[in-house]
Amino acid sequence: MERDSSLSSSSVSLSEELQCCICLDVFSDPVSTPCGHNFCRICLKQCWDNSQIYSCPYCKETFSKRPELNINTTLREVTLIFKEKFSLRRSEVLCDICDERKLKALKSCLMCQMSYCETHLEPHQRVLKLKKHKLLDPVENIEDYICEKHERPLELFCRDDQTCVCVFCTDGDHKNHNTVPLEEESKEKKTQLLKTQTDIQQMIQKRIKKIQDIKHSAELRKVMNCNEKLISQRSGEQEKAASVEVFSDLIRSIERCQTELLEMMDEEEKAEEKQDEDLIKDLEQEITELKLRDSELEKIKHSEDHLHLIQIDTSSLYRAPDMKNWSEISIKTHVSVENLRRALTQLQESVNEKLTQTVLMKMQQYAVDVTLDPDTAHPYLILSEDRKQVKHGDIKHKLPDNPGRFNLCPCVLGKEGFTSGRFYFEVQVKDKTEWDLGVARESINRKGDITVSPEDGFWTVWLRNENEYEALDDPDVSLCLKVKPQKVGVFVDYEEGLVCFYDVESRSHIYSFTAQTFTEKLFPYFSPCPNDEGKNSAPLIISPVHYSK
Repeated sequence: MERDSSLSSSSVSLSEELQCCICLDVFSDPVSTPCGHNFCRICLKQCWDNSQIYSCPYCKETFSKRPELNINTTLREVTLIFKEKFSLRRSEVLCDICDERKLKALKSCLMCQMSYCETHLEPHQRVLKLKKHKLLDPVENIEDYICEKHERPLELFCRDDQTCVCVFCTDGDHKNHNTVPLEEESKEKKTQLLKTQTDIQQMIQKRIKKIQDIKHSAELRKVMNCNEKLISQRSGEQEKAASVEVFSDLIRSIERCQTELLEMMDEEEKAEEKQDEDLIKDLEQEITELKLRDSELEKIKHSEDHLHLIQIDTSSLYRAPDMKNWSEISIKTHVSVENLRRALTQLQESVNEKLTQTVLMKMQQYAVDVTLDPDTAHPYLILSEDRKQVKHGDIKHKLPDNPGRFNLCPCVLGKEGFTSGRFYFEVQVKDKTEWDLGVARESINRKGDITVSPEDGFWTVWLRNENEYEALDDPDVSLCLKVKPQKVGVFVDYEEGLVCFYDVESRSHIYSFTAQTFTEKLFPYFSPCPNDEGKNSAPLIISPVHYSK
């Protein structure tokens, strides 16, 4: 007979709550994972001992290191109380032969219609005639296993009438009917239930996977939101830097747009989080219902009480419960990205339209005469006689390896350095597929491989692969330029910690390093990059500044 047949529905529900999802039994020394789920200590230990990854067997959350498994004392007390009550209920069937102190029955006999303890069961194991009697696990309602008409054990199942019958019934009302042994019908039912159980377990796994997808999507969305907010903030900083003490109304407009965009993102992020919470709540509720059904099927599957299995109403158990079709529900990864990018693009266009002659003229007021320093030039670089042009050649020149010379990277510095104020210069980059341009502090590393970043003393923008522009900030920033710059202007405000790059011909802002701290002399920095078999042979040219009109 199945173990919990005498339990109330509330006890069954409590049994589900106290069940380890690994061994499908009531907890033994329960432990809790950091994500809040509970398992038998030995079950979880064996699970992690056989894996290189430490994750929760229920929700699959992964932990960076193996968590300490401490006994959940409260849950252990509850399971002990439950087990005691459960044990008492199983002991209710007592021996019918014992006189004074009745012992627990070990078996019930359908032929004798009595239950026996281990001592009084001995004749059924010894006497040949009694050995033929039908024994089963002890049951209280033994009369339910006996044919009322013939007072014989119900050992057959009539498939025509869908009822249990005895052997004598097949000579009477059920003569010529399709009858099979109870064991065969029980096996048939178990096969059907097993298929349903498999379907249910697959439904559980799909819902667990859906929860994982939602959580993963939420994490991805947080990262994307952070990146977009950073882009918005950086854009605001750059455009304010680009205006340089003019267009105060434009600055306020930028700040308003930036605030509205961030507020929009926050509202959408909260709505998405609420949607995720609701979806996960619905999924967890369905998982609980499915696990309850799976537990019921598991108990029935292991029952040896064939008559009881056949008699219980399993019609609802043969089919998986009606659930939401989660495959039709899509998960939003990010809803504000496109809107934000579109708004930022419009904002950038608006700013660039207003970054006209006035701003560029203000930059050009600080123009300085820059020439190249041959004592810093890499041996493969070719400098023009007026030291206004530099390109990469195929021949390595024999030059003294003085401390200031770049010996591996094809770079060169300007001859003049600056320790205060503002300065501006322009460089022609026409017909080049790769170049580096910016400023560098005096103490930069010039030997071997160099790292180009503000932390290492470089504030630069570069071109790679003909149309890939990047600002070498921390982290690097990809630049989407509408037109390919032919001449780049570089403006530095030493005291303000500002380095700005402009497309001179289109009069548009390229990128700005803001809030920097300069403590050393700054030098213009140039790299024409390798000539790439002639594809990048055009020189970088320090151009005279022609003031915009």
